[in-house]
Amino acid sequence: MDFFLIRAGFLFDWIELHLESKDGLRFFATALVSFFISAIVVIELNRRGFLPEPFASHFSRSHLVAIEHAFNLLLGIEVVSLILSLAHSVTRSVGKQFEILSLILLRDTFKTFSHFSEPLNWAEIQPALGDFAATSVGALLIFAVLGFFYRAQCSHPITADERVRSHFILAKKLIAVILLFSFGGICLLDLWGYFTLGMPENAFASFYTLLIFSDVLIVLISLRYSAHYLVSFRNSGYAVATVLIRLALIAPVAISAAIGVGTILFALGISLAYNAFAPTDATACAHAVRL
Repeated sequence: MDFFLIRAGFLFDWIELHLESKDGLRFFATALVSFFISAIVVIELNRRGFLPEPFASHFSRSHLVAIEHAFNLLLGIEVVSLILSLAHSVTRSVGKQFEILSLILLRDTFKTFSHFSEPLNWAEIQPALGDFAATSVGALLIFAVLGFFYRAQCSHPITADERVRSHFILAKKLIAVILLFSFGGICLLDLWGYFTLGMPENAFASFYTLLIFSDVLIVLISLRYSAHYLVSFRNSGYAVATVLIRLALIAPVAISAAIGVGTILFALGISLAYNAFAPTDATACAHAVRL
């Protein structure tokens, strides 16, 4: 088992080195800009009837859809960052989940916007103002509370034994590698369903379902290294937060925003209570959690 953990650790480190480096981030930024411009060009060609069938039926005739697609790609990059953060800090990965949720809410604002005809018509837009307000304000509140969530964090090593901590980190790296390849498979299946069957995008909801199982698995694995009630409750509570986020992704717009805001307040409450009772070095607060 240790052989697989060590190999997974090497693979994880190699992937993280290339994806999280300055060159990697610059590449992703360039890809986003190029994709956005290309999407606008393709949509314009489709509007003018230059795209042959069956390709034309798979592309929108509204330029506003390009914003939604660009946000989807941005969300995909953020999911990769979330998976990589899982190996370093459970709390940091929870924060990344809320970052992604807030971006999904903003994406949904553009998604609603993309359904309008061009040029824009106020009579068509007016009925959707409630959804605009719900997703925009919900995203803003999550963004604001997330700042307090990160500020409240303190460093709580799972154990004083460095060898045991390293073994736990290797186990999380193995889970992260599996999640990374699983997310890639989910995206490919999602694209296949879209272009062959016309199915709507569902990759992020599917990924959050998978993330629930990985969070529970990490809770169970952590019991091998620490059976302390505070640690078990905190990690289990964060797994519940993932479940609630998954529910937010399938709920109606207004309810989705409300669930998202309520869930991050729940996660903040767990963090504050845990920090209040768990032994810690006061100088470690407001820094990345090592558990």
